[in-house]
Amino acid sequence: MLNFLNWMKVTILGSGTSTGVPVVGCRCNVCLSREPKNHRTRTSILISVDGKNIVIDTPPDFHQQAIANHLEEIDAVLFTHEHADHIFGLDELRMFNFIKGGPIPIYASARVISRIRLLYDYIWDPEAPIGGGKPILEAYGVDGEFEIFGVRVNPIKIYHGSQMIYGYRVEDFAYLTDCSGIPEKSREKLAGLKVLILGALRFRPHPTHFSFGQALDEIKLLRPKRAILTHLGHSFDYQEMNSMLPEGVELAYDGMVEEV
Repeated sequence: MLNFLNWMKVTILGSGTSTGVPVVGCRCNVCLSREPKNHRTRTSILISVDGKNIVIDTPPDFHQQAIANHLEEIDAVLFTHEHADHIFGLDELRMFNFIKGGPIPIYASARVISRIRLLYDYIWDPEAPIGGGKPILEAYGVDGEFEIFGVRVNPIKIYHGSQMIYGYRVEDFAYLTDCSGIPEKSREKLAGLKVLILGALRFRPHPTHFSFGQALDEIKLLRPKRAILTHLGHSFDYQEMNSMLPEGVELAYDGMVEEV
């Protein structure tokens, strides 16, 4: 049997902010770029371990991401929060139900689970017309460390503006998108990381996201062995920025694969 502590693969399905990149109607150099790594769908990742696939967030681009990354099986989904760019691809899970032949468990805070049930009420309504099918989900509200398929998952409370949302630590890997602040208790749970994926929206300050400079400051405090910046807007040209980043820090791009 594969030893999880020795190997885990993380695929960045999407690395862009809520608008995606290119931004509709924008003619900046990044939006007009032919560099594939400047084309960013909304943020999502896939964690593959011991034959299981765990997805974090299902953005509106999730169908496109699944096709591009040859994703054919999903065993569980974690949600960071309930904003549209993180949950509005949830209905795409129904195809994975057909493949799996059963329900898919989803995990999030109790608030987010409640919001998903409201927005997707037809999933849990036995009288709702099925038509082409609907996702079959088992919803679990979590508030503390839990286990999926023998894998330890620790929800990390972080600030997204005034709202508290979840990042996730999975063994020695952590994923913190849409982050504008990290409480000290949460920072303590992020010690000893091998890989950290952290949101960095743009150069200028933003009320609900780390700026580029703030993200780099946080990386200096957390001291992961490797850091990858995600949830990127169109301020960042991939090739230009990567040549300027500190050692051990890199911009994310769609389809990027990282082994932990």
